[in-house]
Amino acid sequence: MSQFFHIHPDNPQSRLVRQAVNIIRQGGVIVYPTDSGYALGCHLGDKEAVQRIRQIRRLDDNHLFTIVCRDLSELSAYAKVDNQVYRLLRAFTPGPYTFILTATKEVPRRLIHPNRKTIGLRIPEHVVALSLLEALEEPMISTTLILAGEETPMIEPEAMREVLGKSVDLIIDGGNCGIEPTSVIDLTEEKPKVIRQGKGDVAPFLEE
Repeated sequence: MSQFFHIHPDNPQSRLVRQAVNIIRQGGVIVYPTDSGYALGCHLGDKEAVQRIRQIRRLDDNHLFTIVCRDLSELSAYAKVDNQVYRLLRAFTPGPYTFILTATKEVPRRLIHPNRKTIGLRIPEHVVALSLLEALEEPMISTTLILAGEETPMIEPEAMREVLGKSVDLIIDGGNCGIEPTSVIDLTEEKPKVIRQGKGDVAPFLEE
């Protein structure tokens, strides 16, 4: 049965954050809160944990995960970022956006779009998520907690406990996160392209 932590959304208990990070480092799969709903996460380099997430969500091998980073310096290690893109990222991170960027060689090949060589990256604006990333000192692999056959993500940690209690290693109750997904912005071309309109305001990316 998974562990269940109540972590304060504004003042995360450092002891619980450290315990959560230890679970991630040991190959665990966790449910954690973000600024655009709850997500499944695991260690960046853990192939088995990623496969477990695929099984939980019934995802095929073509599904692309997101790399969740704590800041821009970390993000730039995994994506090729020129000055123009960097200015955009600086203006809109942290926040409820997933940015499609050209991947660097630091990204495991299994996580990269096979044809475009791209990766989705984001820096969440949620105290608990950022506390986990800060303590982990490296990014996590992540995907929204939406189960097969459902149209919206799970939002109630107690319900997650009932459904996922034997499938994940830790569920973090960080309060209400909503259900609206991130806005997805492709920054691989000369002009930004809105792939999905979600919680983040996309108007700045639609300007001519």
